[in-house]
Amino acid sequence: MSIFSKLIDKRIAAYQRELIETHYAEVENMYRQIRGWRHDYRNHIQTMKVHAANGDMESIRRYLDALDTDLNTVDTVIKTGNAMADAILNSKISLAKARGIAVHADAHIPLALTTSELDLCVILGNLFDNAIEASLALPEEQRLIRVYMDMKGTQLYISFTNFTASQKQAKISGRFRTTKGEGHGFGLVRIDSIVERLNGYLSRNSEDGAFTTEILLPQS
Repeated sequence: MSIFSKLIDKRIAAYQRELIETHYAEVENMYRQIRGWRHDYRNHIQTMKVHAANGDMESIRRYLDALDTDLNTVDTVIKTGNAMADAILNSKISLAKARGIAVHADAHIPLALTTSELDLCVILGNLFDNAIEASLALPEEQRLIRVYMDMKGTQLYISFTNFTASQKQAKISGRFRTTKGEGHGFGLVRIDSIVERLNGYLSRNSEDGAFTTEILLPQS
């Protein structure tokens, strides 16, 4: 193995470790929020017990209405059918929400995939990170990421769309440039290399202020 190949392998290994460490931190943040909701849940029960003891049904109804509205704003849990995809998507949705970015996700994935968990983590993690980074350049009310995942025959279909500050992003040497600074384009290269290695299909399109990435990964 050449010195250059060894350097590339070391860089990839370091990148994967960084990605996994970041992912674990995001999952821990999500679990921290869940623990907070459980604590609040106990307080809500005690409050309603007091209203019930006083026979104040109207206060209970108002309290339940307020809880229903609150739950609609925090319920971002995505259940795709695949544990790794659930962990990645929910941690990234939690991160996006913390940064004032709305996420609309519709994902349905089999429990078992031939795509490795590491490859899935790299692809979904980078797609989400790129979408979050681009969204932060917009006013908060315009920030939106759309995620769609499903099986199309024997292939896993992944689609990410986010709005951007520019109407159409420019390409350099046939590739869309990253806005994250020197070195950060490595994530895009990793996605491309994984899709190519798995004999998949990848398309990126920038039109009318929206950037869309579509990926097909064979599962047979």
